Amino acid sequence: MAKILIVDDSDVFRMEFQEILEEAGHDVFDAINGSDGFDKLRENPGIELIITDLNMPVSDGIDLCRKVRSVPEYLTLPIFMLTTESSLEVKAIGKDLGVLVWIVKPFNSQRVLDAITKVLALTS
Repeated sequence: MAKILIVDDSDVFRMEFQEILEEAGHDVFDAINGSDGFDKLRENPGIELIITDLNMPVSDGIDLCRKVRSVPEYLTLPIFMLTTESSLEVKAIGKDLGVLVWIVKPFNSQRVLDAITKVLALTS
């Protein structure tokens, strides 16, 4: 199916979410913060979707979005934000940076998988 990058500082969340995505047939790469996520993106050509947390140490999800959008080849790369943050101000910043889907934790796994399927179908 798709190559997906998960960026989250929680080891438990990354492992659980990676398992869900792999069971759905996706190839999954993971990173612990925005800086690490950007490095993984650059090291693994063909990533089709980034799913990132907002609040992480060192470099957060907004930092990651800014770095991704600064590279012309990544301007249309879909980004999902998975977070406990629901502030309208932060959502507006994310929208300006091209975050397509904002999912508040805890979330329904099937809904996220459905959103992934829809977005990937539109961007393929």
